[in-house]
Amino acid sequence: MHIEIHGLQAIDAPTLVLSSGLGGVSGFWQPQLAALCERYRVVLYDQRGTGRSADAIPEGYSLPMMAAELATALAQQGIERYSLIGHALGGLIGLQLALDYPQQLERLVVINGWISLHPHTQRCFRVRQDLLLNVGVEAFVRAQPLFLYPAEWMAQHQRRLAEEDAHLVQHFQGTENLLRRLHALMQADFSAVINQIDHPVWIVASQDDLLVPWSCSDALARALPNASLHYMPSGGHAMSVTEPETFNRLLLQWLSVTSALPV
Repeated sequence: MHIEIHGLQAIDAPTLVLSSGLGGVSGFWQPQLAALCERYRVVLYDQRGTGRSADAIPEGYSLPMMAAELATALAQQGIERYSLIGHALGGLIGLQLALDYPQQLERLVVINGWISLHPHTQRCFRVRQDLLLNVGVEAFVRAQPLFLYPAEWMAQHQRRLAEEDAHLVQHFQGTENLLRRLHALMQADFSAVINQIDHPVWIVASQDDLLVPWSCSDALARALPNASLHYMPSGGHAMSVTEPETFNRLLLQWLSVTSALPV
């Protein structure tokens, strides 16, 4: 697994692991990197089968496997304690880490996440899957921003979106890889175990998220014993990209006032 370490380099520096959504690559977090590196050791990684972690995803791939891969890769880097900031799928990986590797995880941030898949999100995923299988990679990539970004932001960033589309087509993770990762994401369900997670969790949701209804974050916050919830009124599913100044300020504030779960 490809891992990058930025920011503070001391072995005892507070460590943040940034975990992306279905796209899987570390570049998603560029708007946060400079702000976080001033105070933390920041770990970025490309999830298995994406970006520079090219690999064939096995049949039966699951969220526990994703969490185990990350925990193992971090341990190989000598990183035994860390907080995780996860977007959508990345946040669910964090919830799985809290269950399977509770001593390693200190705190968790879940951005536009959920306990179990909402019917609306399931429909969106099926539409994207149908585009990939029946139309092709380019159509899948062109549709992706519709689920990530608000309309006005997209209108103001047409050149950037065109460049991103070209890059994503050129570096597409592969149909089979994506479908197996998507299946793992859609099958994830924490309903029976969510109250076992007692780590400090900050849940942040966009009220204009087209992909994941904000009510999913509300349900997640209510189910967790030690969670706080913040709504951003705008920004879409990828609000950390579209509203980075606001998101970064809120994130740093939460990190500064929240103690890690003791060993």
